[in-house]
Amino acid sequence: MSTLIAAAAAFLAIHFLVSGTPLRDRITAATGEGPYLGLFSLASLALIVWLVIAYNRAQAGDDPQLYDLGEGVRHLGIPIVAIAFFVGVQGLFLRNPTRVQMAGTAQDEGVVTGVLRITRHPFLWGVALWSGFHLAANGDEASVIFFGTFFVLALVGTVLIDAKRRRKLGAAWNAFSAKTSNVPFGAAIAGCNRIRFGEIFGWRFWVATVLFLVILFCHPRLFGVSPFPGGWVPF
Repeated sequence: MSTLIAAAAAFLAIHFLVSGTPLRDRITAATGEGPYLGLFSLASLALIVWLVIAYNRAQAGDDPQLYDLGEGVRHLGIPIVAIAFFVGVQGLFLRNPTRVQMAGTAQDEGVVTGVLRITRHPFLWGVALWSGFHLAANGDEASVIFFGTFFVLALVGTVLIDAKRRRKLGAAWNAFSAKTSNVPFGAAIAGCNRIRFGEIFGWRFWVATVLFLVILFCHPRLFGVSPFPGGWVPF
């Protein structure tokens, strides 16, 4: 378990102590944006691989159950993770000032569209929903550390990205953030924009749907656990 804790701590550290702080600005000023992004991506990928390996080993060893919220919670997995996919995957296909190397789009007319009307951090909120459900549904120590790492990173990451973009973009960011919200549906409830379902249920929605269904039906083969009530295995 100590290896898993170390991997989780390292993964959070490079995001919270480097990527989301003014230290990143100083590093990119010295190295350039491209080299920094390349090295940071490699480091993140290596740490994710370490996390997964450490998680699997921790589950195979002494992995105490910390809590059990019951079958009812686990049965919520399909709808909750479906929403996570529909929001998060769509966010990957949109021009969005919160994404890497897209800060300049904050000044573009019409950039606030689709799921950006729901939240300006659709991918991270998708990760938060996915990891939050798995955190609630599992309850063993290894899963709490593993999924808790992604849950904390997703939620805190939205705040750090907002602060980073505010430092870098100033007035352009303020104009974009005034029409959007971090918390889902916050801007729509406040009257800063309107949810347009025609934008949300376009081709990006169907890409997210196909990807979700593939992962759903392959989940027992890929991860050894059926997400279906009763433990049904499709094939």
